[in-house]
Amino acid sequence: LVLELNQVIIPTYGTVPEQQNLHTPEWVDFDDKPDSLFFSDGQRRIDFVLVYEDESKKVTHKRRDHKKQKRKRQVYESNLINNGLQLEATRSVLDEKLIFVKVHAPWEVLCTYAEVMHIKLPLQPSDLKTRDSAFNWFSSLFRVDENIIKPEQEFFTAPFQKEYLSNFYVQDKDTFFNPATRSRIVHFILSRVEYATKNNVKKFGINKLLDSGIYKAAFPLHDSSFRHLSADPVCPSERYLLYREWAHPKNIFKLQPLDFIRKYYGEKIGIYFAWLGFYTNMLIVAAVVGVGCFLYGCLTKDNCTWSQEVCDPNIGGNIIMCPQCDKVCTYWNLTITCESSKKLCIFDSFGTLVFAVFMGIWVTLFLEFWKRRQAELEYEWDTVEYLEQEEQVRPEYEARCTHVVMNEITQQEEHVPYTACGKCIRMTFCTSAVFFWILLIIASVIGIIVYRLSVFLVFSATLSQHISGTEAIRKYLTPQTATSVTASLISFIVIMVLNVIYEKMAILITDFELPRTQTDYENSLTTKMFLFQFVNYYSSCFYIAFFKGRFVGHPGNPVYWLGKYRNEECDPGGCLLELTTQLAIIVGGKAIWNNVQEVLLPWVKNLIGRYCAAARSEKVVPRWEQDYHLQPIGKLGLFYEYLEMVIQFGFVTLFVASFPLAPLLALINNMLEIRLDAWKLTTQFRRMVPQKAQDIGAWQPIMQGIAILAVVTNAMIIAFTSDMIPRLVYYWSFSVPPYGSHSSHTMKGYINSTLSVFNISDFKNASKPPFPWFANQTTCRQVYRDLRYPPGHQHQYEHNIYYWHVIAAKLAFVIVMEHVIYFVKFIISYVIPDVSQKTKSKVKREKYLTQKLLHENDLKVVKKNMGKIADKIIKGVDSTFRPKAE
Repeated sequence: LVLELNQVIIPTYGTVPEQQNLHTPEWVDFDDKPDSLFFSDGQRRIDFVLVYEDESKKVTHKRRDHKKQKRKRQVYESNLINNGLQLEATRSVLDEKLIFVKVHAPWEVLCTYAEVMHIKLPLQPSDLKTRDSAFNWFSSLFRVDENIIKPEQEFFTAPFQKEYLSNFYVQDKDTFFNPATRSRIVHFILSRVEYATKNNVKKFGINKLLDSGIYKAAFPLHDSSFRHLSADPVCPSERYLLYREWAHPKNIFKLQPLDFIRKYYGEKIGIYFAWLGFYTNMLIVAAVVGVGCFLYGCLTKDNCTWSQEVCDPNIGGNIIMCPQCDKVCTYWNLTITCESSKKLCIFDSFGTLVFAVFMGIWVTLFLEFWKRRQAELEYEWDTVEYLEQEEQVRPEYEARCTHVVMNEITQQEEHVPYTACGKCIRMTFCTSAVFFWILLIIASVIGIIVYRLSVFLVFSATLSQHISGTEAIRKYLTPQTATSVTASLISFIVIMVLNVIYEKMAILITDFELPRTQTDYENSLTTKMFLFQFVNYYSSCFYIAFFKGRFVGHPGNPVYWLGKYRNEECDPGGCLLELTTQLAIIVGGKAIWNNVQEVLLPWVKNLIGRYCAAARSEKVVPRWEQDYHLQPIGKLGLFYEYLEMVIQFGFVTLFVASFPLAPLLALINNMLEIRLDAWKLTTQFRRMVPQKAQDIGAWQPIMQGIAILAVVTNAMIIAFTSDMIPRLVYYWSFSVPPYGSHSSHTMKGYINSTLSVFNISDFKNASKPPFPWFANQTTCRQVYRDLRYPPGHQHQYEHNIYYWHVIAAKLAFVIVMEHVIYFVKFIISYVIPDVSQKTKSKVKREKYLTQKLLHENDLKVVKKNMGKIADKIIKGVDSTFRPKAE
C-alpha cells in the first residue's frame, strides 16, 4: 500500500515556486437554487465543500500572517486541481467574508483512486435467494414501509480495477459511484495533498489546514433539508426520508432502516446503530426478567421476617445500637432503620440471586448473537476483507515516515516514523502516563472517602439537633443517608470534571503514540479512555460494594483511616441499599448530563445561528451554506456514543445484583438514545465523511472483559455485600439445635442472634460518647454483623463459630456460582458459532460466482483476441498458398 501511495500520490507533491502561476478555482455567483447539489453548470456533482474567510475582508493588522495563509491555501487548491479535482468558488450569501469552494471529482479521478483504495464495487446483481424467516410477519409490523424506503438491490462485488472496468456493473457513470463513496474518495485526496514544504518536510492534508485556521470547515453536503423534500428532481432527498422514517420520535417502536443509514452515512455509522439496536432489543428480555424479580421482591417483602423484627417495637425497639463515630455520636434505636430494611427486602431477595445468574448467561448470549449479526452485516455491507484490502495509512503517520528500515517479508526498504528503540521509548512513556492518570483518579476517589468519613461526623452531630421532634423525617434523613447522597452527588460532579481532563490527556497520549491506521488509532484511544472511565465511574461503586464496612474492628477497638478518621460502617441491613442509591444517582445523572451535552447544546447553538442569520438577511441560502451553519461532528465521531453505551453496559452487568431494574432503565434510555442520536445526526450536524468499518473495534473485547468480570462482581455482591448468605446459614443451621433453640427451621430471632453485644464499660475514653446513658442498659449492639462472642465469654469480642460458618458459605457460594456460570457460558460460546451457516454459504457462493464471472470474462477476451489472431494467421496462410491471379 505504501508503495502504491508513493507511486500514485507522492509524485504529485512538490513546492510551487512563488513565480509559478497557480491553478485557481472557477468563480461563479449563486444561481438562487437552494437545493442544488451541482456546480453552476448543473452537471458536475458537489462531492465536498471547503470554507475559508477572505483575508482581504478581515479587519486586522496581521497582514503578513494572512499572506502566508493565503499562499498555503492557493498552493493547496492548485495541487488539488493538479490531482484532477475540479473546484468552483462562490461567495457567501449571508456573510461576504466567507468563501465556499465546491469540489468535484471527475470519472477518471474516481476510477483511479477507487483502485488505489481497493473499494469494492458491484459486478452483477446477486442471484442468491433469501429465505423468509418464520418471524417475518411479526417483524414486518415494525419495519419501515418499503414503498417509502425501498430495499437496496444486492450485488456481487469485487475490488475495483480500471483494466476490468467492462466486468463491473456500470449502467450510468453518474450513479456507479454513490455520493458516500465519492465523498470518501475526495476526502482521501484532500488528506494527502501538499500545501507547503519546510526544512525538506512536506506539510499536507486538510486536517492540518483546519487546525491552523486556513480553512474554517470541510464537509460533504446533505442532499436535502430534513423538513421537506428537495426542489431538485434529481435529488433523492434521503436526508428527509431518514428524518421522517428513522429520527422522528413517532418511530420509537420501529426497526431502523440500517441499509439506508449505511448508504447515506457509511458503514461506520451504520454498524454503530446496528449494534445499539441489537443491544436494545436484547435488553427487552433482561428488563422483563429484572422487573419480574423486582415484583417478586415487592410481593414477598411483607413476609420478610428479619425486617419485621427490626420494625417490631418489642424486638427492634428494645435493641440499643452502639455509636457509629467517636465522641459526637450517641446511642440509637434499631427501629430507626425500619424503612430502609423494608426497601432492602425488595432488592435483597431470592429473586436477586436468580437474576444475577440469569444476567451472567444473558451477557454471553448477547455477545455471541451479536457476533453472528456482525458477520451478516460484514457480508451484506462488503467489509469482510476490509482491513486487509482497503484501510489506508493515516496522513499523520505518513508525514513522520523519515526512517528507512528493511522489511523482513518483502526484503525491500520501507519508511517508518521511528526506529525499534524509539517505538519502545514511546510505548514506555505512554504506558507510564496512562498509569499516572489512573492513579490520579484513585486519589480523587480516596478524597471522596475522606469526605464521607469526615462529613458523617458532622451529620451525626447536627442532624439529631436540627430535626428533633420530627420523627417522620428522622426515619428517612439518617446520617448514613445524608452522607451517602451528598457523597454520591459530589462523586458524580468529580467524575464529570475529570472526564473533560482525561479526554484531552488520552488524545494527547494517543497522538504521541502515532498509530499507523485510523482503526489502530481509535482502538488505542478506546482502550485508554475506557481504562480512565472504568476507574472514574466504577471505583466508588466498588468501594461501597466490597470495601465499606469490611475493616472496621469492633466498638472497643475501631480501625481508623489515615490514623484520624474512623472507618465507615454499613447500615444494619448491609451496604446493598447504599450501592443501589449510588448507581441510581450516577446512572441517572450521567444520562441527563449526556443528553444535555449531546442534544441540547447543538440545538441551542444552531438555534442562535439561525436566529442571527435570519436577522441579517431574508435571502435564499444555498445548501452548502445551510450545512456550514450546522455543528461539526468532531474528530472522534461516534467514539463518545460508544463510550456512553459501554459504560452503561458495565453498570447493567457489573452491579445488576444490587438493582434488578437497571436493564429496564437502560432499555428506556436506549430507545430514546437511538432516536436522539438519529435526530442529532440528521438535523443538527453536518454530514459526516462516510467511513468503512468492519466491526465495532476495541469495544468488542472490552465488553467481553466486562462480561467475565460481571460474573465475579455479582457473585461477590450477593455473597459479601448483601445479607443473603448469613440469613441462609442462620435458617439452615443456627435457628435449630445445637446452635439455636427453635424446633424447626425459621428466620425468627435472626436479628437478635446476629447483632453482636458490646459492654459500654469497655469503651475507650477517646471514643466514649459524652451523652448520659439511659435506663439500666449496660450493653449496646454492633451496627454491622461481625458475629463476635459477647462480653463475659472466655473469647469475648472474638469471632464466633457462626462467623466462620458464614465465611465458608460465602466462599463456597462464590466458587460454585462462578464455575456454574462460566461453564454455561463456555457451552453457549461453543454451541453458537460466530458465523451462521447461512452467512458462510452466502460468502462462499459470492466468492465462487465472482471468480467464475471474472474468469469467464477473461476467457471471452482471450478467445476474442485469439480469434482475431487466428483469423489473421489463416488469412496470411491463405494468401501465401493461394495461386496468383492471372
